[in-house]
Amino acid sequence: MLKPGTAAPEFSLYATPDQQISLSEFKGKKVILAFYPADWSPVCGDQMALYNEMLKYFSKHNANLIGISVDGKWCHLAFSLERKLHFPLLADFEPKGAVARLYEVYDEKVGECKRALYVLDEEGIIRWNYLSPVGLNPGADGILEALEQMDDVKTNQTV
Repeated sequence: MLKPGTAAPEFSLYATPDQQISLSEFKGKKVILAFYPADWSPVCGDQMALYNEMLKYFSKHNANLIGISVDGKWCHLAFSLERKLHFPLLADFEPKGAVARLYEVYDEKVGECKRALYVLDEEGIIRWNYLSPVGLNPGADGILEALEQMDDVKTNQTV
């Protein structure tokens, strides 16, 4: 995985069949990148549903959530609608896993993203990361702790 303090690599991926989202669109906000293996798998479904419920807490820290997997844009659309998700799922589909490779979280053996989390600051610098076992939902505690620490650092700098 890319280490904290590293500038997050720029990317543009499809969020819907006709709309791309670029990381640079989130300049000035914190970003949570949630790489996950596949739509429709039980652990991934639970993880994304949990994060959907946590959006109000993430937004209190001026943070946006982005999910990324190698599934296609149509698969993401169906999954997002079925799960009533309120954050973008980006399709790292073609070339397969290109963005996951940039972030060093592509599993070559199975052809999927690893279950990995990154929290970026407002300038696009990685401040926290976590690699979870593929079969375990990493939850949201680590994300919230990272966001709180980032806020504490910012508050101490302005005092």
